[in-house]
Amino acid sequence: MSALRRPLLFNDAARTWTAPTALTAEEKRAIDKFHGGFPGGPTRLVRLDDIASEIGVAAVYLKDESNRFGLPAFKILGASWGTFRALTEQLNLPIDASLSTLKEALAAKPVTLYAASEGNHGRAVARMGSLLSIPAEIHVPHDMHKTTQEALESEGAKVVVGSGTYDDALETAKHAAESNHGLLVQDFSFDGYEDIPKWIVDGYMTMMREIDSQLKDSPPDLVVSPVGVGSFAQSVVSHFKQEGSRTKVLTVEPDTAACVYKSIRNKELVTVQTYATVMAGLDCGTPSPIAWPILKSGVDACSTVSDWEAHQATEYLKTKGVFPGTCAAAPLAAIRRLSKSDRASLGLDGSSVVVLLCTEGTKEYHVPMDVSMDDAVELTQALVRINSANPSLGSVPGPGETEIARYIGAWLEHRDIETHWIEPTKGRPSVVGVVRGSGGGKSLMFNGHIDTVTTLGYDDDPLSAEIRDGKLYGRGADDMKAGVGAALVALAGAKKQNLRGDVIFTGVADEEALSIGTGQVLEAGWRADGAIVNEPTGEIIVHAHKGFVWAEVDIHGVAAHGSLPSAGVDAITRAGYFLVELDKYSDRIRQGWDDPVMAPTVHASTIKGGEEPSSYPALCTIVLERRTVGGETRETVEIELRDILDKLSKTVKDFKYDLRITFDRPPFSIETDHPFATLVSETVTESLGRKAQFMREPYWTDCALLAAKDIPVLLWGPTGDGLHAKEEWADTASIRRVATALGKVASKFCA
Repeated sequence: MSALRRPLLFNDAARTWTAPTALTAEEKRAIDKFHGGFPGGPTRLVRLDDIASEIGVAAVYLKDESNRFGLPAFKILGASWGTFRALTEQLNLPIDASLSTLKEALAAKPVTLYAASEGNHGRAVARMGSLLSIPAEIHVPHDMHKTTQEALESEGAKVVVGSGTYDDALETAKHAAESNHGLLVQDFSFDGYEDIPKWIVDGYMTMMREIDSQLKDSPPDLVVSPVGVGSFAQSVVSHFKQEGSRTKVLTVEPDTAACVYKSIRNKELVTVQTYATVMAGLDCGTPSPIAWPILKSGVDACSTVSDWEAHQATEYLKTKGVFPGTCAAAPLAAIRRLSKSDRASLGLDGSSVVVLLCTEGTKEYHVPMDVSMDDAVELTQALVRINSANPSLGSVPGPGETEIARYIGAWLEHRDIETHWIEPTKGRPSVVGVVRGSGGGKSLMFNGHIDTVTTLGYDDDPLSAEIRDGKLYGRGADDMKAGVGAALVALAGAKKQNLRGDVIFTGVADEEALSIGTGQVLEAGWRADGAIVNEPTGEIIVHAHKGFVWAEVDIHGVAAHGSLPSAGVDAITRAGYFLVELDKYSDRIRQGWDDPVMAPTVHASTIKGGEEPSSYPALCTIVLERRTVGGETRETVEIELRDILDKLSKTVKDFKYDLRITFDRPPFSIETDHPFATLVSETVTESLGRKAQFMREPYWTDCALLAAKDIPVLLWGPTGDGLHAKEEWADTASIRRVATALGKVASKFCA
């Protein structure tokens, strides 16, 4: 468990608060009668004695909703009553009408049911549609597991897969219901839509009354409830926080979808960025407005857990004969993470009784990765195991940065670090993490790219992250997941330093191609008073590197049959004249430099021309790269190239051309006696136990983009080898040294 993880959040407002009466006696009788007509009866309450012993309480019970009325979740309790109440009101039927009566009335006036869902709620709505012989259309997020979608379809529902999150699916479901005059059955309220969410909450309370009966009307000391939009937790709070009750309510959410936690902390309703989680039913970014007043007043404490912790809880429960989904196992994960002081604050002792609300049955999901490690080497291993090869490179496009960005986002959220997702280009996200200072200090940015070159051509398993003889192997180990891991650990460590300035991590997309990630982070407004790009430098500080300009030159000929030289002009032979001059130009610009490594260069990258052997080629295109140094720009390069081409136009018969500058990046440099460079150099010297070295490099990095925004920046990172090669590694001791040194730089610069 990480020592830096998000703490439990205690809500002082709940200590003396009493919930308003939620249901009349008549409504309770009607709901109990309605649910009594479904098969299966009350679900079981399972005793977990070894968990009770582990956390030091008298008893822990688990309310097992893995099979409720023939469906694998509690959701049918709310969806059935909410659908029934809405339709009986619409058709002027009494609330004690039977399902068969309602079905007969709908035969004359059919209605289509609509819902947005991560799975269980939608399936429950679809089941009601099937029971009542009316259509159901369920809108789902883009990343819904195939088996979950198939389960919805098995109920006869039409499934509409969206392109976004659950919140996006909710919007499309609302629009579809309005456009087609259907009935939206949703546990999320909004302006003008409050009755059905309330009726759904009323339906959930059947479970709470069952618990009372199963515990022989002796209320538990603590109830642990999972939270999505908050409607289920609303029913829990409304029932257990009545006058005279001593029961406390603890909520649990995914680390990556903590909308209730953050709303209660901020004392106002907030929307949060969510990331993919195996706890799909809890992947919600905004609490329901109708639930919010109850939750903010009645929830005693909020917790969050990682996907890995939820997975571990599901595996444990299987050994006890319970087969939950990850959402359902989250309450167990929540109580197992409680510290001794957490338990004391919740009033738990050897006489306490705890009830865990296990809300769904087992589902297929991809086994998640652990995010609890605070060691830079272990974190680097996790990052290397994720294939983040750039989709713009290689004969087979890589998967891109989405999976690794989600992992980094989850790692940051687990530590309660402010996290931002930046994705102007779909499928190419960057992640920003921020540890805010108290104010008045300088801000520091760590920058690292999260894409790699292709895994094709790697000799061994490119995702092994195996450590042998102090070397961590795998694609991206050196370039540059070691630097990213070190920077993340330094960022998290800044939380303990009480700094005045902000420490910022930017994990960026696409550096291996066009560096759109750093560009988009800067366009989003992120800035700092100093920055370190953590590319692999062998622990030597790089303070300058070249830029580059890419250009395309079209040399034009005239197409003609190969037997008619008087009619044709050969574009390829004309291109030869240009290539000869390009070679002379290359020699010329490299002359007179004290440091040959930093001399400007030019080379032809690709050449393409002609169609078939028996024709004069009409076009020959040469792509070239010009590496630039300080004072050179795309404009100066274009002038030099045009000068060469214009001279050829005057001296070579039928020489015609077009020139296009297609892309460019500026060079970068900072003086070694700059105050920021001096501070970093002194800190590196201290950390390495030897004097820090400065050097210049011929390659290009994102340093240039940061420097272009007037951010003092240096390039410094771990030792390794095999960049873009068939075997790649990073030195484990170096990774840890870099992480420690970066933390010291933050401590000094941001203090």
